[in-house]
Amino acid sequence: MLRLTAAIAALLVSMPALAHHPMGGATPSTLMEGLLSGFGHPILGLDHFVFIIAAGLLAAPRARLGLVLPLAFVIGSFVGSLLHLGGVDLPGGELLIAGSVIVMGVLLLSQRTLGDGAFAGLLALAGLLHGHALAEAIFGAENTPLVAYLAGLAVTQYLIAAGAALAWRKLAGTNLQPRLARVAGVGAAGLGVLFLALNLAG
Repeated sequence: MLRLTAAIAALLVSMPALAHHPMGGATPSTLMEGLLSGFGHPILGLDHFVFIIAAGLLAAPRARLGLVLPLAFVIGSFVGSLLHLGGVDLPGGELLIAGSVIVMGVLLLSQRTLGDGAFAGLLALAGLLHGHALAEAIFGAENTPLVAYLAGLAVTQYLIAAGAALAWRKLAGTNLQPRLARVAGVGAAGLGVLFLALNLAG
């Protein structure tokens, strides 16, 4: 059990580094490398992946906007990436990203429903932070891989969120959904706290 715990901790410690280096640490130099890097980032970065899944789950019950609201995160992420590429720094970005994951976990646990506008604002702000961090891997790249990266990033983020929302809707009204919501909430909040502690520890 001790070995398993240590292995999980080591994996989680390495995740922030992996999230920014899906191409083995090299800056993408071709259209395909940029595209693959954009596809991989939201999946390799556990904090980003968990946030996007949670966004989809929380958007799912909104009948008309369930598949639209995740676009607020995608747009915010795009703007955040452009800010980073433009040399604009966001102090405390990783800490705030961890905090955003905690917030999503708490919302899942509490089953509180924010208004559509407030939820869209939360997703856009979080997207700004996540996109700023994700742009680190493409910083300094030529225009072609850079555009491909941003396109791959946007498509993957939306597909993950929309897929989570659609899967969640399939479970609507079942006895399993409330329990899964609690598990997802505890998991997201717990991971957020862990990432926050890791970032504070340097």
